[in-house]
Amino acid sequence: MPHAGTGNGVKNVVLVHGGFVDGSGWEGVYKILKKDGFSVTIVQNPTLSLAGDVAVTKRALAAQGGQAILVGHSYGGAVITEAGNDPNVAGLVYIAAFAPDRGESVASLIKDPVPGAPVPPIMPPQDGFLFLDKAKFAASFAADVAPDAAAFMADAQVPWGVEALSGAITEPAWRSKPSWYLVATNDKMIPPEAQRAMSKRTGAKVVEFEGSHAVYVSQPQAVARLIEEAAKSPTLAAR
Repeated sequence: MPHAGTGNGVKNVVLVHGGFVDGSGWEGVYKILKKDGFSVTIVQNPTLSLAGDVAVTKRALAAQGGQAILVGHSYGGAVITEAGNDPNVAGLVYIAAFAPDRGESVASLIKDPVPGAPVPPIMPPQDGFLFLDKAKFAASFAADVAPDAAAFMADAQVPWGVEALSGAITEPAWRSKPSWYLVATNDKMIPPEAQRAMSKRTGAKVVEFEGSHAVYVSQPQAVARLIEEAAKSPTLAAR
């Protein structure tokens, strides 16, 4: 039975992956949360359009039955920013993620990169979809992930629809819901300075960890700890 919420906080967690990957990368975080008594759902968003991914996420929230902590990595941050307006969402957790404001999209946020920041090795669009250069995937996306696992991630890439990057936020949920943000300080996909700027304007509680963009894979304990902190936060009690 899913847990809606108890005296110890919210017991439902919904995990949303980003572009180029699927939900399997959350396995380490999932196992920790399950062991600690949480009811966890992993969204397999198709990354074809923001609206489509928001709809898939809302279906996952409805299936949980009750209040949930909604977690997003990378592009998944844009998804939870829109889907987080769902009444079943008690709080938002961003993991090295985009946190767009009203009218913004991932495309608009990456249009003017921080001077001197690494440029993600995104290949030219193929039939409206994006891939990362496989040879550069590990260094840019998963530098602190075991080499064989990073190689598998590179070869198992999920095509990221250009339309998904262009999806604009109508109403950012972080304006009305409490939020938390994990900054990955060695991120070569979303510059840490950009992460800090986005987290600051959301008013999120921020933690920083020395990790790659795939920090949710390489450091599941740190990620799960922040999610559990959010779930038990007194700021959710009045909701």
